[in-house]
Amino acid sequence: MALILVQHLDPTHESMMVDLLRNYTDMTVLQAAEGMEIEADHLYVIPLGAYLSTVGNALHLSPPSARHGARLPFDFLLNTLAMSFGPRAACVVLSGTGSDGGLGLKEVKACGGFVIAQDPAEAGYDGMPRNAMLTGLVDLVLPVAAMGDALAHRAADRSHSPAPAAPLPAAEHGGSLSEIIDLLRTRTAHDFRLYKDGTLDRRTERRMALLGLKAGDTGAYLNRLRSDPLELEALANDLLINVTSFFRDPKVFEHLAHTTIPALFQGRQADQPLRLWVVGCSTGEEAYSLAMLLTEEAERSGNVVKFQLFASDVDAGAIATARDGFYGDIIEGSVSPARLARFLHRETGGYVCPATFAPR
Repeated sequence: MALILVQHLDPTHESMMVDLLRNYTDMTVLQAAEGMEIEADHLYVIPLGAYLSTVGNALHLSPPSARHGARLPFDFLLNTLAMSFGPRAACVVLSGTGSDGGLGLKEVKACGGFVIAQDPAEAGYDGMPRNAMLTGLVDLVLPVAAMGDALAHRAADRSHSPAPAAPLPAAEHGGSLSEIIDLLRTRTAHDFRLYKDGTLDRRTERRMALLGLKAGDTGAYLNRLRSDPLELEALANDLLINVTSFFRDPKVFEHLAHTTIPALFQGRQADQPLRLWVVGCSTGEEAYSLAMLLTEEAERSGNVVKFQLFASDVDAGAIATARDGFYGDIIEGSVSPARLARFLHRETGGYVCPATFAPR
């Protein structure tokens, strides 16, 4: 594997990290440079005053694009890493303050990647590991000393190479996968029969890797599921892929704010309420984002139209999170300071979205 190290660096002070790390590893340690090809057994360190990303199998440097005044170089890298490497990407969140990495790790997970957080009890600064854990998407929480073995085990598993172009034939796994899907349907609240075979294969193999089972031995995993209801529920949750964030696709939300929502308000009378339904709302960020846009349009247009948002999801745990409306400091990377102050209540470790947004 190749490793990339992102630090939060003071742009005015030279870093000695490359020279320091060379004394502790046999890998080739380099400061990342524009266009540098990513090679196995190499460790690339982010340079001063730059954001680091991956384009295909190469590194790309760009000026920091600080959004809302926050510099989030780890999120920036992880977003591109997920796009470039999909299920082969792994994210490790180490000691640090703030929430950088919390948004990017969601993209890594959405592409079938792997996420480790440092045990907060060991971390010198536990903010980043704890914010990562609040996403509910961390695969393993480990002390640093155990991370190497976990990454090596992950890399050795053939299931984390690029997905095959066509689904594996049923004969190749002895029909065990279809039996697993039937088991999920009869013993949980979920029916995954219409999921793509590739997704089912990758997510099942991923759970097997976390348990230390041999890749491809779905029969052994099926036996485990029959006797372990907690693992059965864990597999179901993994298949649901609850990956979302506030204003996750900025271009889409920009179109909603400037085109779609104004059209809904135009000519609408006060006695003609709006009702919108967010299907597959996951943990609720999309629904709350829409509520903000609707409230802002009501204020901008002066058309005080009543609106209701309905949000649903098959994952009861995700719905419970949405109903609580509590989100960690990580959302500071996707919600502007003005909206944080206008719509959310600050609490220790995060923010609470109220159930009702009232124009003022």
